Amino acid sequence: MEYLDYAILILAGFGAGFINTLAGGGTLLTLPTLIFLGLPPAVANGTNRVAILIQTFFAIRGFKSKQVSTYPFSLYLGIAAFFGSFIGARIAVDIKGELFNKILAIIMVAVVVLIAIQPKLNLKELQERLHGKYLWASVIAFFFLGIYGGFINAGIGFLMLLWLPYVNRMSLLRSNATKVFVVCLYTISAVIMFAYHDKINWFYGLVLAIGNASGAWIGSRWSVKKGDGIIKTFVIIMVGVMAVKLWFF
Repeated sequence: MEYLDYAILILAGFGAGFINTLAGGGTLLTLPTLIFLGLPPAVANGTNRVAILIQTFFAIRGFKSKQVSTYPFSLYLGIAAFFGSFIGARIAVDIKGELFNKILAIIMVAVVVLIAIQPKLNLKELQERLHGKYLWASVIAFFFLGIYGGFINAGIGFLMLLWLPYVNRMSLLRSNATKVFVVCLYTISAVIMFAYHDKINWFYGLVLAIGNASGAWIGSRWSVKKGDGIIKTFVIIMVGVMAVKLWFF
């Protein structure tokens, strides 16, 4: 049964790593898996962050191998989210999340509606807005996204992929590269907080990370090859699936 548990973790991690890199919502696959395997919810939440940290590192390397990087813009947002994540993770150590999941489901429905009805922008003809007031607006927004990411992480990719293209005029591909860098940075602070409160099963986290890292590496390189269209499709599908799961399960 131990080997079966490891296989389940790696498969769930691969799916989550691939999905998270293209869109988001992979946490809704790995968290229930960890709980099913016997971890308390708070420990499952913390354990999942180990896999996410390693996943995002490999996703960053995958994007860089295809010459896709948004540094230093991504670093500014990542630092803001890093400090916000300490707050969110501290809350997550003790709070119960049933009501929060209902609220999150409503948010996810709103996100998918906005993605579906928003006017199509030809981002290739628009200048990216990475400086001045747009940079500061994103830094502030990502501080609060960091709080949310530190708390539960599930679905944060959707929110970032809604903000970055329509505030900073970034393509979905470059938005994804920014997203994984930011998530990597703020997950460091979340791991520190969960570890401090002894809410991490390190062995399960590292086994899960094998799958997450593999899925992230393949997903990052594949998304560069396929372009924005496939990313948007993944976003819409995963937001819908996540909203239904949060509300009914």
